[in-house]
Amino acid sequence: MALEDIPSNAQRFRKIHRNSWASNLELYPLLDENLEQWPHLNELVQCYKSDWIKDESKYGRYDSSAPFSFQNQIYEGIDTDIETEARLACARDSKVDDVTDDDVPSTSGRPISESGSYSSRLKAASVHFGDSPLPAYEPTFDWENERLLIFGQRTPEPFPTQCDSGLKISVKVLSLSFQAGLTEPFYGTICLYNKERREKLSEDFYFDVIPTEMQEATISSDRRGVFSLDAPSASVCLLIQLEKPATEEGGVTSSVYSRKEPINLTEKEKQKLQVWSRIMPYRECFAWAVVPLFENHNTVSGGGAASPGSPLAPSISGSSFQDGVGEPVAKTPYDGKLPQGRTGSSVIVEISNLNKVKESYTEDTLQDPKRKLHKPVKGALRLEVERFRADHIDLDSLSEDGSSTNDLNDVVESVGPSRKHPNDGSDGHRNGSLKLNGVDRRKQHKSALQMTRGCGLQNCNDEVFEAFDFRVMLKSEPFTQLIHCLYLYPLTVSFSRKRNLFIRVEMKKDDGDIRKQPIEAMYTRGPGLGLQKWANTQVAVGARMASFHDEIKICLPALLTPQHHLLFTLFHIDLQTKLEAPKPVVVGYAVLPLSTPAQLHMDISLPVMRELGHNYLQDAGKERLDYLEDGKSIFKLRLRLCSTLFPVNERIRDFFLEYDRHILRTSPPWGSELLEAINSLKNVESSALLQFLQPILNMLLNLIGDGGETLQVAAFRAMVNILTRVQQESSDGTERNRFLVNYVDYTFDDFGGQQASVYPGLCTVWGSLARSKAKGYRVGPVYDDVLAMAWFFLELIVKSMALEQNNIHSNSLPLGEDIPPLQLKDGVFRCIVQLFDCLLAEVHERCKKGLSLAKRLNSSLAFFCFDLLSVIEPRLVFELVSLYMDKFAGVCQSVLHDCKLTFLQIICDHDLFVEMPGKDPSDRNYLASLLIQEAFLTLDHEDLSQRAKAARILVFLMCKHEFDLRYQKCEDRLYIAQLYFPLIGQILDEMPVFYNLNTVEKREVLIVFLQVMKNLDDAFLVKAWQQGIARTRLFFKLLEECLTLFEHRREGDCLLINSSSRNPDSEGPIMPKYSDLLSPSINAYLSEASRQEHRPQGTPENGYMWHRVSPQISSPSQSQPYSLREALAQAQSSRIGASTRALRESLHPLLRQKLELWEENLSAAVSLLVLELTDKFSNAAASHSISTDYSKLDCITTILTSIFSRSQPLTFWKAFFPVFNNVFNLHGATLMARENDRFLKQVAFHLLRLAVFRNDSIRRRAVIGLQILIRNSFYYFVHTTRLRVMLTITLSELMSEVQVTRMRSDGSLEETGEARFLRKSLEEMADEDRSSDLVRDCGLPPNALDAIHEGSTDNCWIWLEVKYLSDCLLLALDAGTEHALLAPVMTVDRYAAAESFYKLAMAYAPVPDLHIVWLLNLCDLHQEMQSWAEAAQCAVAVAGVIMQALVGRNDAVWTTDHVIALQKICPIVSSDVAAEASAAEFEGYGASKLTVDSAVKYLQLANKLFAEAELYHFCASILELIIPVYKSRRLYGQVAKCLTSLTNIYESIVEQESSPIPFIDGTYYRVGFYGERFGKLDRKEYVYREPRDVRLGDIMEKLSHIYESRMNGNHTLHIIPDSRQVNAEELQPGVCYLQITAVDPVMEDEDLGSRRERIFSLSTGGVRGRVFDRFLFDTPFTKNGKSQGGLEDQWKRRTVLQTQGSFPALVHRLFVIKSESMEFSPVENAIGMIETRTAALRNELEEPRSSEGDQLPRLQSLQRILQGSVAVQVNSGVLSVCTAFLSGEPATRLRSQELQQLIAALLEFMAVCKRAIRVHFRLIGEEDQDFHTQLVNGFQSLTAELSHYIPAILSEL
Repeated sequence: MALEDIPSNAQRFRKIHRNSWASNLELYPLLDENLEQWPHLNELVQCYKSDWIKDESKYGRYDSSAPFSFQNQIYEGIDTDIETEARLACARDSKVDDVTDDDVPSTSGRPISESGSYSSRLKAASVHFGDSPLPAYEPTFDWENERLLIFGQRTPEPFPTQCDSGLKISVKVLSLSFQAGLTEPFYGTICLYNKERREKLSEDFYFDVIPTEMQEATISSDRRGVFSLDAPSASVCLLIQLEKPATEEGGVTSSVYSRKEPINLTEKEKQKLQVWSRIMPYRECFAWAVVPLFENHNTVSGGGAASPGSPLAPSISGSSFQDGVGEPVAKTPYDGKLPQGRTGSSVIVEISNLNKVKESYTEDTLQDPKRKLHKPVKGALRLEVERFRADHIDLDSLSEDGSSTNDLNDVVESVGPSRKHPNDGSDGHRNGSLKLNGVDRRKQHKSALQMTRGCGLQNCNDEVFEAFDFRVMLKSEPFTQLIHCLYLYPLTVSFSRKRNLFIRVEMKKDDGDIRKQPIEAMYTRGPGLGLQKWANTQVAVGARMASFHDEIKICLPALLTPQHHLLFTLFHIDLQTKLEAPKPVVVGYAVLPLSTPAQLHMDISLPVMRELGHNYLQDAGKERLDYLEDGKSIFKLRLRLCSTLFPVNERIRDFFLEYDRHILRTSPPWGSELLEAINSLKNVESSALLQFLQPILNMLLNLIGDGGETLQVAAFRAMVNILTRVQQESSDGTERNRFLVNYVDYTFDDFGGQQASVYPGLCTVWGSLARSKAKGYRVGPVYDDVLAMAWFFLELIVKSMALEQNNIHSNSLPLGEDIPPLQLKDGVFRCIVQLFDCLLAEVHERCKKGLSLAKRLNSSLAFFCFDLLSVIEPRLVFELVSLYMDKFAGVCQSVLHDCKLTFLQIICDHDLFVEMPGKDPSDRNYLASLLIQEAFLTLDHEDLSQRAKAARILVFLMCKHEFDLRYQKCEDRLYIAQLYFPLIGQILDEMPVFYNLNTVEKREVLIVFLQVMKNLDDAFLVKAWQQGIARTRLFFKLLEECLTLFEHRREGDCLLINSSSRNPDSEGPIMPKYSDLLSPSINAYLSEASRQEHRPQGTPENGYMWHRVSPQISSPSQSQPYSLREALAQAQSSRIGASTRALRESLHPLLRQKLELWEENLSAAVSLLVLELTDKFSNAAASHSISTDYSKLDCITTILTSIFSRSQPLTFWKAFFPVFNNVFNLHGATLMARENDRFLKQVAFHLLRLAVFRNDSIRRRAVIGLQILIRNSFYYFVHTTRLRVMLTITLSELMSEVQVTRMRSDGSLEETGEARFLRKSLEEMADEDRSSDLVRDCGLPPNALDAIHEGSTDNCWIWLEVKYLSDCLLLALDAGTEHALLAPVMTVDRYAAAESFYKLAMAYAPVPDLHIVWLLNLCDLHQEMQSWAEAAQCAVAVAGVIMQALVGRNDAVWTTDHVIALQKICPIVSSDVAAEASAAEFEGYGASKLTVDSAVKYLQLANKLFAEAELYHFCASILELIIPVYKSRRLYGQVAKCLTSLTNIYESIVEQESSPIPFIDGTYYRVGFYGERFGKLDRKEYVYREPRDVRLGDIMEKLSHIYESRMNGNHTLHIIPDSRQVNAEELQPGVCYLQITAVDPVMEDEDLGSRRERIFSLSTGGVRGRVFDRFLFDTPFTKNGKSQGGLEDQWKRRTVLQTQGSFPALVHRLFVIKSESMEFSPVENAIGMIETRTAALRNELEEPRSSEGDQLPRLQSLQRILQGSVAVQVNSGVLSVCTAFLSGEPATRLRSQELQQLIAALLEFMAVCKRAIRVHFRLIGEEDQDFHTQLVNGFQSLTAELSHYIPAILSEL
């Protein structure tokens, strides 16, 4: 389709050339005669022949900028380590290449391919941090589709055409071959034929097959016939008929082609045939074939394939036709050359079963079963058949050479292979069958366009003949082409005797002169030969009833006079060769007049005349004529008139006639005939009316334009009636009937000003009707019809104006200038205003009644204003808009408000909306201000749908501006942003309106807000921030909302974020949706894309391309859905579609990937834009040029906190930290101040959270963030104490949210990557060597961490202090991780649990609150275990922390001395009051909460717990700390209570000390761990403190139970039964060992070198602190390796253990930090044993007793010791010592000193025993006399025994 602009500089209108049907012939030469005397014919011809004229600006024009690309955003997630980051970066590029639009379902015209960076278009702009958020919010923005959602939206129709609808079948004859050989020429026709109705559907396509040796002309196989078809049908087929030269009598008959046995013609026979065919110009029928095109079931309209669910219908094999053998062959033309310029695949069909005829036939009798049997021809005809869709193709997408630049959505199809069916033998007819199937659309795309009429068919080498489709004349559609032909079909001639008959046809102008040449009106068979004077039929050989199947096409003159007629001459020809070629002989004549059009549509019988006389048409002449066969009508023929000039309807003809008379002024001036003819048009039947719709409308408009008032009104009313009928009777459901749209858009024209403009007349006549209605006159029902069809008249008015405007300026305008507005006459504009006002009143009235007509009329008025803006002065249109707004002022009823929004939506979509002036010259854009005002008003409307609509309008316009190719410069963007900025002002003024919106609407409003902000320059932003502190705060509130509403949370985010985490499944009852982050249109796009079928490229499953196989065949496995649509249906039916996540999973993976990509890019763009605005604000605040709270900078702090608390991608963090550094450089003093503690704490928390990330790029930036805080701490405070406290607090909070452990496969726990990454980050924070690289990699200046004050050179940054800070945090991290790892064994291993709590308490010691929390947790644990002493120590430690803080604050009754006193009880209490206590004043934490009352509370708890443990001496010390508090407060009653308690405590102490059984507060055991399964405990020793009733067996059992659970299959637990020294290297691998030994505590002043045996009670003194940090145990051994031996061999090893801390401690076990041992020889052992017993006796004798009441316990004690010393039968210890060392050989081994010491010890022992017996005698009564006697006897016998070894003993005693 060639396109041409009218003037070179006026782009408004475009001419579109039309092509006629006879594209390969001259255009109707018979129409060239003068038509001036027939105005209606002139109108008709002009209507059909003139080019269409299209208004280019009517439907808006939009040139979108290049497509934008999205980058994969890298979020912290399950796989974002460095390798993955690199892989994603590489995959991005390759993926863009791989995934093309063809692979992705697309429902919009806007390309979504990721190519060509969007940001590259903004290079000229000031550098932004990121792209605009709008492209990601509306990634599929399609201006066309978005506009379609507007109520009453006009849609352009494709250019009017009748030929290019439905399907096209292209046929080309490749070859014809016979078994007998091809010696003579053959001639054939092909047409579309309905075999059920036996009806021709198209005209014939001719082809010739000429043997190569007699070839004279070009081979006709270069021709290609194209047939049109509305829809596939099983009954539609190709009818192929072959003819050959009439057979010579006595020559070679045509039976040679059908003989069964092979036959070869002799050379003589061949020569004879060739000679005969040269001299015989007449032909006879030879053979025929019917080739079905479609299978029975494939009758879907428009040629589309059957739906996936349709059943496979029975094949056509059930019919009486047998299919030929068809095979898919590569397309090979006849001459062996591939045609140029054609693409695609087609099917070669070989028709090997042509049916030979025995006699002439008509097409009606072709398949008549009564006819003689046809024999099959032994030969084959090869055709190339191709099929494609010929849908309407948009003109805008066609380039000059006719190829299309847009993607055809419909599948362009071509021919597929045929199948062979067995002959069922029902009759003898045998035909080729052709099945047509669909193929790949992209390959066929070009071919389809070339085959469409006028679309570059010249590019193809083949000459294309487009066969006329006869059904065009029967359709109820306006004629658009000039067609003026008569198709003539001679059928039969019945004679009484046989003849070889043929007929010559010619057209005569009159019958005046027989010799006068006929008119050249006959179309020829061949191409390019022009029109001929006559045409011949075939020869019916030897037939009485001659039958013909010829089609003769005749070109008619423009006007048929009564004299025009057809003359038929009947010839007989002798088929014998004589001396010359056979000559035809005239048999008779027949005549057919052409005057009555009605007659030209029927079968006619004519008589045959013997001779022709003059004036044979006249009745007088007929009487003289001689008729054959007694004047019977023996000649039957069929006529088919195809003309768009001759209306068959009489009323239309009358109207045309009266119109001619009116135009030529041949009728009376006020004749009623014209009015009657106009009025009678309403009674014309609809299909005739539709066919001549365009010329009738043209003529009526001419009458309205230049007629009188009566005629105007009549023509107007008739026009309204016609339009209404057309709208109703041919409605396809649209508001604007396509025929009427085509008329206005293409056909209506003033022909370059040749005709007067119709708009003044239309406005006048319609305006007067409207005024009559307004005045209350009766105007009849026509008025409602006028309103219903108002759109048509309004569009006509505008087009008429635009044409006039174009004509005025087209020649005078300089090149490149816009056409100036049309200057309307005052009267006309006044008329338009009145008309507009009347229609507006109708809209207002009818809207209230809820009539749909009102809404349609409202849209029509909007489009009227929209169109006028392009034609007349915009300010005139603003008057109309203002009139409208006055009528619909304020917040009106919902339905009225909806109309108002629709009106605004339509006019604001104007191409020049941005450039519109203000209503007054000084004002800015009137429409924009109106829109903003109304949109904001609507956001407060109670109707939710109105709010959504208003928000949508704003977003639509924003997108339209953003992607508009005209507005890509910075200054344009700035202008547009300033245009919309008042909207933001209104939102800030009325924030409740914004907060009342739902989430989707908020996002819509915010995306507009962000877009405006992005394009504003810095100066404008600063001005906006100068409006006041409150307003600036609100501005930042909006930014916070942006971050919240556009946050993209990846599934599997491993860390909690300090905001409400959005659960994708918790969406409540609202409609399931794919995305709530993106524009609402995305959900529609995805739904539409999901409905698209995704079929694999190439051939379908079974090779058939033009029908869909059943789903059972195509998807054998029922588990796999047939299509996306079914997958979606399955997903929703199984109710997994209830949540967004499930619905997303049901999406095609490519769509899901795109969705993710869009969402994350949107989120990133929003965050980066907010960051950019924050940076600009920070810079502006530094110069104090804006309004904000400078004391706290709350705007900056809140937005930074909000940014930190969202999930952000890597691109964001890369941009963030330079800004973060800049903000702290500019405002560090304010941000680090105590007022901003809360902010700092949150920042620290999030930096630590980022430091946990496994994405190394983000994690290292977090380290830099922490260093920036440290740098500011050094700069402003010279130390990091407060920061250390704060980071400790935040680390504690983070540890409760980060998962630091994970389960191993064996069920045990291990440390997670998060904990490792955090540890790595904290180490890097203090790594001086890597610091500079880190700073550089993160884009900060090299001196970013320098803390140098102005005017100084000293750097306050101290790496040692940073290292200490790092170590403190690492300690807390390790304690927390260890605690988490112990979780599974926490209930089993209470020792480890207590230790874990203790480590946490110590790690958080810098923060009193946290320290106390963990100490109290530990206290609770001890109380559960009834470990009262340990629990009491915890309470003391808590009290100590509080006392320290209070003493540090100088606001308590205690002093440092009291703290030292407390330290003696619990050494963990530090005596120096640390600065941390005061530094830890952070929000939610701080020493201010630590009070005297809380200290007293915990001291009382400690007192209670110590009392429970019976450690009364500690209770006394604690009460002495409580009493000063009560004294200072004068609470003497409490003092009295304390003193009473103190009395009781001291009495308890006295009771303990006076008990004969020494008091033991607990038992102590040394435990050694050996084995790798013990982990950190391996090869370590601990001292355990257990309750006093726990024996060695108990603790062995307890520890075995704890540690056996930790052993796996490869390890066993073994307990070493003795206390010998263990060499870990010698132990068996795979076995874990526990060594448990009872130990004794060592007193402070005890002599550990004494060889005496230790008896604990001997060393207990008075009231003293039972605090132990040293323990000992003795181990017997012998030098020969045995553990036990005789006294003379028994050695002893004493081991002394020093613990880390002292008991009672905060835990049950303390680590042994030092172990020393000493050995005692056997004799030293013996001496020690005797001295021990001596000391015990002496101790008992010398113990002072206060009263006689003590005598009884003393007697019991003395009896016990004496019995064990002197009763030989009980204990022979002393005697055995003598035996061992004083007799025989051992005595000789002793040194003299040892011997003397042993004897001295024995003598002293016996002396003390003697003294004790005396004391015993004094104390006993009568009852103990016997016992005393035994003691005396024992002593005497012992003395006697000893005298054998020590003779001196007798003298001593």
